[in-house]
Amino acid sequence: MTWENPSNEELKQILEDAKTIAVVGLSDNPERTSYQIAKIMQEIGYRIIPVNPMIEEVLGEKAYPSLSDVPEDIDIINVFRRSEFLPDIAKEAAKTNAKVFWAQQGIVNEEAYSYLKERGWTVVMDLCIKVVHAVLVKK
Repeated sequence: MTWENPSNEELKQILEDAKTIAVVGLSDNPERTSYQIAKIMQEIGYRIIPVNPMIEEVLGEKAYPSLSDVPEDIDIINVFRRSEFLPDIAKEAAKTNAKVFWAQQGIVNEEAYSYLKERGWTVVMDLCIKVVHAVLVKK
């Protein structure tokens, strides 16, 4: 199965409907892209849930070691990990109540894409969530 992103209309709807974004691989280093993107998304109004076993807290939010440790509802799982880690993250994501899996710009894995699509997920790959929000959501 060749991966394909949702239409711009679908992406806009996802971002307008979402309230909570779990960010897998979120760094507590302000120099890292994951930190910068999550901070902007938080400033826009999204609840950010850091998922990183190496940190306790970032952006004023408690960090969780894995997606399965997050005790609350998640709308979007935004991934800042290398492509080869996506299949394992996808399998963990499938156990949550989220239905949108968003791999950041430069991150693509067809195995993870197929796994989640077969389970009814919306999958976005190789797109920056902040850029898509800036272009499609006029708030």
